[in-house]
Amino acid sequence: MSLIKYNNRNRLFPWGNTGLRSFFDTSDFFSDDFFAEDELMPAMNIKEHEADFEVEFAAPGFTKEDFEVTLDNNILNVSGEKEKTHEEKEENYSRKEFSYNSFKRSLQLPTTVNTNQEVKATYENGILKLHLQKNEETPKNPKKVIKVQ
Repeated sequence: MSLIKYNNRNRLFPWGNTGLRSFFDTSDFFSDDFFAEDELMPAMNIKEHEADFEVEFAAPGFTKEDFEVTLDNNILNVSGEKEKTHEEKEENYSRKEFSYNSFKRSLQLPTTVNTNQEVKATYENGILKLHLQKNEETPKNPKKVIKVQ
């Protein structure tokens, strides 16, 4: 008897137990870490330009004070945390609502990023944008031919 790992993918494949669903459940294409419900992360885009890298995070509902961005040993850490409470008291009833949302992402930066330059961060319309400057290119030495004697 062999054991087959079972993944409940009902939220990804709502059309029932079809052959297509079975194919995707046993495929290595879908990584458990990527689709794990407790690992919900904001969507991220990375764009490389000539002079810099632009990293974007989709984090609607946050404010710029909710983010913490750090750079340590060529690792960029971006985290966000928001907590909201609302309390309403009337003569006949009282209502209290609260929510909490947080995330943390860490990225290993390439050696082309100049970690001595300031990282520019902006938050507008639910998008956190980070601009990381590249190192100035050093002129490449011309190829040398070495004669073997």
